[in-house]
Amino acid sequence: MTTHCGFVAVIGRPNVGKSTLINSVMGRKISIVTAKPQTTRHRILAVHSEKNTQIIFVDTPGIHRKANRAMNRMMNRTAASALADADLVLFVCDATRWTEEDDDVVHRLKSIKAPIIALLNKVDRVHPKERLFAKLAELAARLEFTQIFPLSALKKSNLNELMAAIPAFLPESPFLFPQEMHTDRGVEFQAAEVIREKLTLMLHQEVPYGLTVQIERYTTAEEQVEIDAVIWVERDSQKGIVVGKGGQVLKTVGQAARLELCEQLQRRVHLEMWVKVKDNWSDSEQDLMRLDYE
Repeated sequence: MTTHCGFVAVIGRPNVGKSTLINSVMGRKISIVTAKPQTTRHRILAVHSEKNTQIIFVDTPGIHRKANRAMNRMMNRTAASALADADLVLFVCDATRWTEEDDDVVHRLKSIKAPIIALLNKVDRVHPKERLFAKLAELAARLEFTQIFPLSALKKSNLNELMAAIPAFLPESPFLFPQEMHTDRGVEFQAAEVIREKLTLMLHQEVPYGLTVQIERYTTAEEQVEIDAVIWVERDSQKGIVVGKGGQVLKTVGQAARLELCEQLQRRVHLEMWVKVKDNWSDSEQDLMRLDYE
């Protein structure tokens, strides 16, 4: 039987719903999701295998206009690398708001040789619905896209039609991953991301952008997983905010993370967390590498 397999890069500015889209088409949580920009910091592969087709979605950080820190530059490089290797590009934009950062992404796409499908996301928020036709026409005028799909990643509307269209763009190839595999990321990475997601949801202002999570120990017994995690922040003042009065913030985050990890791993989880300060880690290439950033 002839098989098709290829890489599909999911590209767009921050906070347009790229990770939500991938989680929805996969039917499981592959990437963490929050309402804050820069939630996705790494390249994450989501492997969707069905019959004779394997679609390898590449979830990427949002492309930033202001890449004045090492982490922002790293995220932009990660997104650019995904574009270079893609057999198909999905450009995701928000139906409720077009920004200068969207223009920046479109400018990058003009030099891409791979076919590009534009996804006008969050159409469930467009009212009245007649406005949608004008938005689709505006999007079509910005670049010569191969196709345009209006959809809602959150509500899962029009996703089946998108998934049916993708295989035609993939090369004839054997599967690159086992059929039962859903992502290239291991359990330690996923545990760190779950903790970071809960911290991001709990904290406000600039603190989530100045923290990262590193797993120091991950051991699996017959009925329990034991995880030791370090939460790195950039300043002493951030450490106090993350810990909270009487340790309440850290306790609440730990409870939420444990519940989700128990559900994911289908066993009990014992989670210990510490907060440590590493000055200006997000603007240091060496620190980023030590903290497992690409």
